[in-house]
Amino acid sequence: MKKYDVVALGELLIDFTENGKSEQGNSLFEANPGGAPCNVLAMLSKLGSKSAFIGKVGKDNFGKQLKNALEEVGIDTTYLYMDDEVHTTLALVHTYADGDRDFSFYRNPGADMMLTEEEIPEDFIRNTKIFHFGTLSMTHEGVRLATKKALDVAKKSGCLISFDPNLRPPLWDSLENAKEQVLYGLQYCDILKISDNEIQWLTGEEDYTDGVNWILDRYEIQLILVSMGKEGSRAYYKGNMVEVSPFLQKNTIETTGAGDTFGGCILHYILEHGLENLTEDNMLEMLRFANAAAALITTKKGALRVMPSREEITRILEDK
Repeated sequence: MKKYDVVALGELLIDFTENGKSEQGNSLFEANPGGAPCNVLAMLSKLGSKSAFIGKVGKDNFGKQLKNALEEVGIDTTYLYMDDEVHTTLALVHTYADGDRDFSFYRNPGADMMLTEEEIPEDFIRNTKIFHFGTLSMTHEGVRLATKKALDVAKKSGCLISFDPNLRPPLWDSLENAKEQVLYGLQYCDILKISDNEIQWLTGEEDYTDGVNWILDRYEIQLILVSMGKEGSRAYYKGNMVEVSPFLQKNTIETTGAGDTFGGCILHYILEHGLENLTEDNMLEMLRFANAAAALITTKKGALRVMPSREEITRILEDK
């Protein structure tokens, strides 16, 4: 029996999210704990899965806040390193009227980039059922080598590999380099969660199914999930495609963490049902639950600390 359900590697940072105006008309920002891999783990922990994180923050006040936030939501921080010299990565999240966002990163360098190959805990990774990662830990050479080492250990240990490219163009020296690293990740993954704009960028195909087929012609990936924002989501599995509409909320504030919440629910479903014999009904149930959870997180500021409970998700499903 493996100790952990999901271990993730990647970025942990502070999302400064717009939260109103001061008396002088200046924008106010709320410091929310964030970072896509940890958002995924927070959703998993909320649903009762045992999760752990590998990454690095600064040995500063923000780093301490982030460590406390992970422990508060039940994520194991045994291998959350604290860098003595480089500060915790910061992101400013500017929100548009429709809830979409634009990111500005303060990461040149940021502590999450300083994770090294030598710091990868091999036995720790061997002790998980699913290993999850994205590409923010592949933007620079040192942390890229650490990520690739972790991936190699996970694959050889028989872990299921979950991958969310989570493309952030400002963090790459070129989009060609970004594409190269995404393609590297596709070689390893069993479960791919990719957004509508990412699959179009990666494959050059406007139609999502054409894009999925482009990927499947080149890589053996068991389950591909395409998140489509206000259009819902799709699952592609063993030649079948299932699409589920979104649960749009009138009180949506912003979409930060929606894709991560969705991804965490998908991984939890796979932990409960396995990846070998999913039926069409399974895929419909999985997507409906994940879409409902993603919709709920859009009604809150931030994500990591405010993931919806199973009861909240069930309630919105019953009301539909």
